[in-house]
Amino acid sequence: MYMLDGKVAIVTGGANGIGASTVFLFHEHGAKVVIADIQDNLGQKIADKLGENVSYVHCDVTNEDDICNLIDTTVAKHGQLDVMYNNAGIMDSGSPFGRILDAKKSDLERVISVNLVGSFLGAKHAARVMVPQRKGCILFTSSATTAIAGMSSHAYAASKYAIVGVAKGLAAELGQYGIRVNCVSPFAVLGTGISGERSEADVSKAEFVLSNHVGNLKGQILKAEDVARAALYLASDEANYISGLNLLVDGGYSVVNPNMMNILSASMG
Repeated sequence: MYMLDGKVAIVTGGANGIGASTVFLFHEHGAKVVIADIQDNLGQKIADKLGENVSYVHCDVTNEDDICNLIDTTVAKHGQLDVMYNNAGIMDSGSPFGRILDAKKSDLERVISVNLVGSFLGAKHAARVMVPQRKGCILFTSSATTAIAGMSSHAYAASKYAIVGVAKGLAAELGQYGIRVNCVSPFAVLGTGISGERSEADVSKAEFVLSNHVGNLKGQILKAEDVARAALYLASDEANYISGLNLLVDGGYSVVNPNMMNILSASMG
């Protein structure tokens, strides 16, 4: 079954990581996909590989003119826009768990500019097209940090919490036009490029720690493809009455007490 057959989707930050996985999956399920990114070589390479139903548009999400061009180019090419996935995001330049006393104003502004402002502008101009259509789906990549504290820097958490707020507000505003708005909020996904380049050995080591010691689902590793599958569901008609949801893809991490679970595991031998 092709879950997005006949639909047109934009994926920002689509040249690597979660975005690239989503592009491949959306294409596999019948969508015409527009990759939006600033990594021109990577983005065009994916478009060339997947063929005529996938195209690449250079887009800096912090630049409203670029966002306007992205939306207008997509509609001119395909005649419609059904799914706008605001996925592009960055982390601070420093430690992912940096203290507030070490935080830099420049880092905060940069993270907010890409993660929040970029998503806000993407949603704004997608709505410009979707409202007259009286249908559509707007998605955001937020983070499991919106459900449990201490998982990221303060700047990153602030940007992702704000995205959830925007999504809920838009779900309320745009529901009258038949437009659904939701968030996908993953636990740690390694090897996506958002936190800088890592060697395969470093990624494997970190994944082992997350899978066997940190995460709730022991023996499981969250991959970009898993997040893409959540986005696919929310973008599809299978989720036709779901709006305003912050869908956590965290293996239950945010709803368990790890200390209690460790005590129970020890007591049961």
